[in-house]
Amino acid sequence: MGESDDVFDEMHGFGEAVRSPYARYSSWFEGATPSALLKKSREARTFFRRTGITFNVYGDVEADERLIPFDLVPRIIGASEWALLVRGIEQRVRAINAFLYDIYHRQEIIRAGRLPEHLIRENDAFLPKMIGFDPPGGIYTHIVGIDLVRTGPNEFFVLEDNARTPSGVSYMLENRETMLKMFPELFAQVPVQRVSGYPMALRRSLERSAPQSSADRPTVAVLTPGIHNSAYFEHAFLADQMGVELVEGHDLRVVDGRVAMRTTQGYEPIDVLYRRVDDDFLDPLNFRPDSMLGVAGIFDVYRAGGITIANAPGTGISDDKAIYSYMPEIVEFYTGQAPLLKNVPTWRCAEPDALAYVLEHLEELVVKEVHGSGGYGMLVGPAASKREIAAFRRKLTAKPANYIAQPTLALSTVPILTKAGLSPRHVDLRPFVLVSPDGVDVTPGGLTRVAMKKGSLVVNSSQGGGTKDTWVLKEG
Repeated sequence: MGESDDVFDEMHGFGEAVRSPYARYSSWFEGATPSALLKKSREARTFFRRTGITFNVYGDVEADERLIPFDLVPRIIGASEWALLVRGIEQRVRAINAFLYDIYHRQEIIRAGRLPEHLIRENDAFLPKMIGFDPPGGIYTHIVGIDLVRTGPNEFFVLEDNARTPSGVSYMLENRETMLKMFPELFAQVPVQRVSGYPMALRRSLERSAPQSSADRPTVAVLTPGIHNSAYFEHAFLADQMGVELVEGHDLRVVDGRVAMRTTQGYEPIDVLYRRVDDDFLDPLNFRPDSMLGVAGIFDVYRAGGITIANAPGTGISDDKAIYSYMPEIVEFYTGQAPLLKNVPTWRCAEPDALAYVLEHLEELVVKEVHGSGGYGMLVGPAASKREIAAFRRKLTAKPANYIAQPTLALSTVPILTKAGLSPRHVDLRPFVLVSPDGVDVTPGGLTRVAMKKGSLVVNSSQGGGTKDTWVLKEG
């Protein structure tokens, strides 16, 4: 069943036997008829189209919006496997928050010689305007998505940390909703933890992060760049599910030192703004003057303690792939413990020795832009043509500091449903984490992205990847 003997398949391990998390699902699957499952697969596609679950592909004139392929075979994680992950995720998220507090205050990690100063000073994502400011409750990263890959039974690696505006949680929720509609009998047989409480958990977490001056029931709103944004469906979905207003920049203004939104009763103050707008566009008075997406003066209200912005401006520096390469040191520095979750070994191309190694081994490495995202601006050496490698070599030689490189990991596989039956495909996982002054909450599940093409390691939806429902089993 496995793609090859050295790739870990989450249903079959390194051999043919079904692993225990998949035992009940496997016996159910054996009793299902292939034609009925393929029919359900077509029904799911219709459901997604009807619900309007789409994403935009920037620069693609032909298809502004696309459906993300959805596969009916769930990715199943055992309770003890999940407990291991949760401990590692909590440790990492706390360390990221402590790191952000430090670099905007005393910068002890730089003074201690554990992180080069230029990585902060010359980083576009570092916001000097945040220096010396304490965000409400001391929280910078209210919502985090940690991208994980698996290479063995208990071998997990963090691929990247998404602390700016992590997306994809709507797919986690809609994937589950679809599976519950399609296979209610399956959920009666397999003890799967619920994910449907996420929107209310998000709202509670945001309310608890409100400024001290807020009322007993703080007012929360979601700020979207608007209908043309690639994740607009998610912005509208989350606002609706939380029971809060979805607003755009033109709906907001500063009134009497507070950020207020336009309502039928006039302007009503907001305590917490879950923004899905990048830092640069947040406030035309303080950042990009040409921004039509933000609110003039919101940053001044924020600095004065009049509103919570989630995630805090300036958190993006912890997403940076050069900073990522120092995460083991960062975790140890702020927690006093060794990291529970490993980093993927990383060569920083800004360093001459690393660059020399990377240029020599391009055919076997994955090379990524330091500020890149969504699978753009990267080279997957083993899958690239000689021409692509030669072109990338020129880019890398011209601006080495823009890139990091990593080995090609043997990503685990999970079966997908094909006309010929089950066939393994590579996957990653983005668990979603909520952080408030009350603590860290990891939703039992996450977004499993799957490379729909056989042998492909690229799981991004913008590059043809699909999604699966992620099941975390209950204890016992």
